[in-house]
Amino acid sequence: MKVEADYDSCITAGNCVMVAGAVFDQDDDGVVVVLTEDVPEGEEEHAREAVKLCPASALRLR
Repeated sequence: MKVEADYDSCITAGNCVMVAGAVFDQDDDGVVVVLTEDVPEGEEEHAREAVKLCPASALRLR
């Protein structure tokens, strides 16, 4: 499973970091940072939840 982020759509809510901190972080401006494009084993459910909770729909799984 891979994760993608649309950085221009990010509204800096931080939901992704709260539920999937092993996959996402935020830069100094609060914009999402993808820590690893390949979701680590055991983090799949957290990544799915982060995508679901993103208020800007800036995250996508493939």
